[in-house]
Amino acid sequence: MKIRLIPERCIACGLCQTYSELFDYHDNGIVRFFDDREQLEKEIPCSEDVLEAVKNCPTRALIIDES
Repeated sequence: MKIRLIPERCIACGLCQTYSELFDYHDNGIVRFFDDREQLEKEIPCSEDVLEAVKNCPTRALIIDES
């Protein structure tokens, strides 16, 4: 599955990192992938922790791109 980050929507609440280690934060608290500060899309195997992070993001700054 492909996960897409929309930093403009992120409110730096921290929930995504509590659900999955895939996510980390820039110095200002805005979401990023843990292993790449600039990447906004990542193809990953489907996992329950990432699905929970996406589902629980209050601003939909994380989305599953099904295209």
